[in-house]
Amino acid sequence: MDQPVLGLPSGLELRPWRLSDADVLVAASQDPGVRQWNRLLVETPEDARRRIERMHERWRAELSAIWAIARPEGEAVGLIGWGDIDLGAGSAEIVYWILPAARGGGVVVEATKRVSEWALNDLGLHRLRLCHSVANPASCRVADKAGYSLEGTMRSALLHADGWHDEHLHALVQGDV
Repeated sequence: MDQPVLGLPSGLELRPWRLSDADVLVAASQDPGVRQWNRLLVETPEDARRRIERMHERWRAELSAIWAIARPEGEAVGLIGWGDIDLGAGSAEIVYWILPAARGGGVVVEATKRVSEWALNDLGLHRLRLCHSVANPASCRVADKAGYSLEGTMRSALLHADGWHDEHLHALVQGDV
């Protein structure tokens, strides 16, 4: 099936990435806030277009579901979606980032709630994970406001540019909401 467009209460929408969004991926890759917490290395528009094509391939292969957070008929301001989808085990891990101009208004919380609802109700998953560096309190607030329970700390779990980070593990399971 085609990847759905999901509306948000703020008027923004979650839509599939378009090849015309390549410059947004390049800009995000250069943003210190995105780079610090995400492994987004996109140097050129050509790299970005290949990455967008992989997003579509991974959707068709049922391995991930990645959306652009965008103004209707407008440019993307962020990314959100599910990586590591395991339909058999009923689980996935959320990924997201937002550009500076859209930060601070609750957009990521709103988008997290919406894609979580989609994953649990439409896709039929049972368990959703949200992992982030313990040094990233903004992501901890997103998890809390979106209804994800903190389950613990995974020691030295992810390699960032500045070294290994402990990560918080949050989860949302069927029946939590």
